[in-house]
Amino acid sequence: MSETRLIHGFHAITAKLRRSPESFREIIFAADRQDPRMRDLLKLADAAGVRAIAADAARLDGLAGGARHQGVVARVAAAEKFVSLDDVMATLSGPALLLVLDGVTDPHNLGACLRVADAAGAHAVVAPRDRACGLNATAIKVASGAAETVPYLMVTNLARSLREMQELGVWVVGAAGEADRNIYAIDQRGPLAWVLGAEGGGLRRLTRETCDELAGIPMFGSVESLNVSVAAGVCLFETRRQRAQAKV
Repeated sequence: MSETRLIHGFHAITAKLRRSPESFREIIFAADRQDPRMRDLLKLADAAGVRAIAADAARLDGLAGGARHQGVVARVAAAEKFVSLDDVMATLSGPALLLVLDGVTDPHNLGACLRVADAAGAHAVVAPRDRACGLNATAIKVASGAAETVPYLMVTNLARSLREMQELGVWVVGAAGEADRNIYAIDQRGPLAWVLGAEGGGLRRLTRETCDELAGIPMFGSVESLNVSVAAGVCLFETRRQRAQAKV
């Protein structure tokens, strides 16, 4: 059998089953769960010719490594479609919108960022290989299907990748609380990459220096920073707001 990986949760499994059923090896589901949601998933699997195996809670818990699996785990082909930044840029018909994560190592945060990126129509999420979490089962589940729709590019050298974006005409903006300008003062109608660091750590020095400019999210309460996925949503949707307004 070719190499496989495990994904779990209804959102992640259903989204992948609809988009790439050929990647499935089997679905393992809770034998004692027969509610409409499970029946719909099993019906979808049957229509796609995917084998479904009933199992007890202990086996599902073991496969999911203790994560909340909602009674369903799937074994899928491990091979990922390798997509480069050039591949992504070549498919665009409008200005690029990219999300770059510097130092985000929590899979829950990654999954939430992918979900936000999908909702905002970002074309890719980019992260360094050395200081980032991979696209594991937890991240995929939290992404609620977005891991199957938004390319997640892990690059060897983030600063070099940012310079490549700049060479392609992408304006690279780093989110930083101490920046002199706020995100609403920046023209975001052209090709843009938002660069965000992990909560607390922020952007690394070289990443910060490579950005074309820095911008902060105005804070009106007592907290000093936002979770990275929340900050990503604020930044990406401000870009979408400006672009929509420009079309009116």
